[in-house]
Amino acid sequence: MKVAILTTSPYGTTGHHLPVLFQCKSIEIVMVIVSGSVTPNKRKKYIRIAKKILKIGIGGALNGVRMRKWYSEDIKKYCAIENAEEFCASHGIQFRRVPFTNSTDTQKLFKEANVDIGLSLGNGYISSKIFNIPKYGMLNIHHEILPDYQNAQSIIWQLYNGSTETGYTIHQIDKHIDTGNILLQQKLNIVFRNTLADTVAYNYAKLYDASAVGLVTLLENFDQYFFAASPQTKGNTYTTPSFWQFRKITKQFIKLKSKYQQLDTN
Repeated sequence: MKVAILTTSPYGTTGHHLPVLFQCKSIEIVMVIVSGSVTPNKRKKYIRIAKKILKIGIGGALNGVRMRKWYSEDIKKYCAIENAEEFCASHGIQFRRVPFTNSTDTQKLFKEANVDIGLSLGNGYISSKIFNIPKYGMLNIHHEILPDYQNAQSIIWQLYNGSTETGYTIHQIDKHIDTGNILLQQKLNIVFRNTLADTVAYNYAKLYDASAVGLVTLLENFDQYFFAASPQTKGNTYTTPSFWQFRKITKQFIKLKSKYQQLDTN
């Protein structure tokens, strides 16, 4: 199974999953493509940002900035994340950079890679001119349960809804975000730590570990999963929580932690 990885960062999901995929002898990682932050249409970008801030408020935007660390630096305490560029250089894997995700450079590289499947590991919207190039299209790992948590940050919205479960979903990429056919899904119990930030980081790391194993299993048994993929039903979409939604998340966390006492002090 020949694969190419598309990502926005050499760290994150890619830095975690790449070494795991490399250990599987039936998977050939042909290329890792990292897209930059160049914006082809700045006007649309700023309009999108303005609309989001109007929706979630300044308090929500500030909380969004604060939470970024939970999903990046903080999870390194609980799982190994390498620099994908250095890993590729050490293991003979092509590593390429493109200005933005849906660029003509990205199209060209995918055509050159000539892979069976493309893997999206940490991206936003991917155009059909990209995801239709690999023989079997592209797969995305969404670290939450679909279709109930489309476009949702992991764990926090489960807490908002009073749930003690999280999970990951591997699905096909289509013209919308997190709506493609589901190939593999796994639910995990949320382990409650002393703080909300540490609970998010700890459980996000657990999702990384579980989804890496799930992805290898899927690729090793590709026909079994691909041809049994199931369409999603109507889902629920989320964005960064507003100030008031974040307050509810915090209150729900305190309530659930007290009730379930699933504390792990490691």
